[in-house]
Amino acid sequence: MKCGHVMRFGATVRPGGATEFRLWAPAARSMELALYDKLGATPHRLPAQRENDGWWSCTVDTARDGQLYHWRVDGELDVPDPASRHNPHGVHQPSRVVDPFAFEWQDDGWTGRPWSEVVLYELHLGAFTPEGTFAAAARKLPELRDLGITAIELMPLADFPGRFGWGYDGVLPFAPHAAYGTPEDLKRFVQEAHRLGLMVFLDVVYNHFGPEGNYLHRYAPPFFHPTRSSPWGAAINFDGDGSHWVREFFIHNALYWITEYRFDGLRLDAVHAIQDGSRRHVLEELSERVRAAAHGRHVHLVLENENNNHERLALEAEPGRYDGQWNDDFHHALHVALTGESHGYYHDYGHAPGEPPLELLGRCLTHGMLFEDSARKPGGARQEPRPAPAIPLGALVNFAHNHDQVGNRAFGERLAALVGPDVAPLATLLALLTPAIPMLFLGEEFGSTQPWLYFADWDGDLKKAVQEGRKREFGHVTKVVDGREQPLPDPCSADTFDASRPGDGERRSEHGQRWLAMVREALAARRQWITPRHAHLLTGRHTMQRVGERGLAVQWRYDDGQELSLEINFGAAPVQAAPQRIGPVEAQDVFRHRWPAETPAGTWPAYAARWRLGQEITQ
Repeated sequence: MKCGHVMRFGATVRPGGATEFRLWAPAARSMELALYDKLGATPHRLPAQRENDGWWSCTVDTARDGQLYHWRVDGELDVPDPASRHNPHGVHQPSRVVDPFAFEWQDDGWTGRPWSEVVLYELHLGAFTPEGTFAAAARKLPELRDLGITAIELMPLADFPGRFGWGYDGVLPFAPHAAYGTPEDLKRFVQEAHRLGLMVFLDVVYNHFGPEGNYLHRYAPPFFHPTRSSPWGAAINFDGDGSHWVREFFIHNALYWITEYRFDGLRLDAVHAIQDGSRRHVLEELSERVRAAAHGRHVHLVLENENNNHERLALEAEPGRYDGQWNDDFHHALHVALTGESHGYYHDYGHAPGEPPLELLGRCLTHGMLFEDSARKPGGARQEPRPAPAIPLGALVNFAHNHDQVGNRAFGERLAALVGPDVAPLATLLALLTPAIPMLFLGEEFGSTQPWLYFADWDGDLKKAVQEGRKREFGHVTKVVDGREQPLPDPCSADTFDASRPGDGERRSEHGQRWLAMVREALAARRQWITPRHAHLLTGRHTMQRVGERGLAVQWRYDDGQELSLEINFGAAPVQAAPQRIGPVEAQDVFRHRWPAETPAGTWPAYAARWRLGQEITQ
């Protein structure tokens, strides 16, 4: 089976062998195509033809798969193709022609898996293995499959400058980062995942371009809105003059990953920073066109929306709508309840009037989100922290860790390093065993305490600016180890990148093996008791109660009268529950953690939790 996405952008190998090169450059006065026999060779230049609406094109009979090329703007600037499928030598160097139909897929029977079966594992391709390549990552996939993971979520792959980085400053959205391998290597990774029954999601960034290697301002300024900005620079122009081809560029990017690489889902980064006043929002149009291109496959679309807008969510794969959304409220409420930290973006979760952090966590477990449609002020607190209505839990993604919330700390501490070995497992189990879709973050499956730090391989003035920015943001934060104050990690150092890679030593340790067994058993319980009931979950009928100082009871209800109950004690002392029974009748144990079967009725052991399923009690 052969797969390719045909689009107006970029280089397209035509039947018969010729390659057509197309570029949208409305501000260019002239355009040439520069062809290289090899990197560093003197290019052969060909004039491009001006077409309507800012387009330029050049067809070359002798250009084949592997051909290196630049576009030359106005006879003075060589730029890569913004729709390059591969930039093997870096984002400033020539692009490479890729013929997607040269790759033979061996997974034509794969149609994906339904949303209800999604168990996400977020990973950074460069940090997942010592080699940091697609090929090395593919060899580790069986471990995740055996653990009970069903979907890999790759942090952004769009090519960015340097050797290492988080990926959110990509400048070539169609080109997998060259340090990880070739486009063919990525396709083999996806194919191997499908062979193992694993879905693969990709994190995509449609709210800004990175600060280095982006030449669009020079020849296609309509890509950027003339008056709006984003937290990371100029805002993308989705609704102003010239926005038609900008919208098409990003929508085709989504279609490209789904069709040419057969990804099973996309996670759209920070959509609250996408500004679009069009009659049909670009997010709606993107969803419609991706759904139409899925052709019977399960393809899932997930949003990150810091402002908690949730009107685009739907419990079915509906055109224009999205399957899920990251639930930051769950993470923040959990973090504050366990650590007591309430600064920055944790502010609202530690200072809610009349609602202590543990009660906020309980409400999040029953209602999904805590605050509705409320943008954040600088520093983290929300402008208008209004309570959110009950939201279908099955459309939310819950997590105790992700790349942002760990890496945006000065020293990148995970919860396991902040709350200790007794409490940390409860956080991960709580993320895995609710009716929401669960997600684990790189290394969490074996309880890694390795830091996850911010790293970016910038150079020159940009490197200095990033280093100084981190000092301004975190210069007041100190960390003492063995009596010695630790320096703030240098975000542009390879040592910082290497320090963020969880090691096999942790995984093989006794501690790591215990965590792996716990996660494996929890996911087996989810697969048996929670996943099959996904479609029966009610909305707005779930309840919770505080029990003692550190106990929480939660009841999730289904349309057939069944009830999934949770009893969890985050404290160091046992909790005595109230005499009245809360929980299902004739309950079946779903999962226990540090809760022996012989525990006296009404007593909740320290640092313990149990989940049960049975008939709902009716009054």
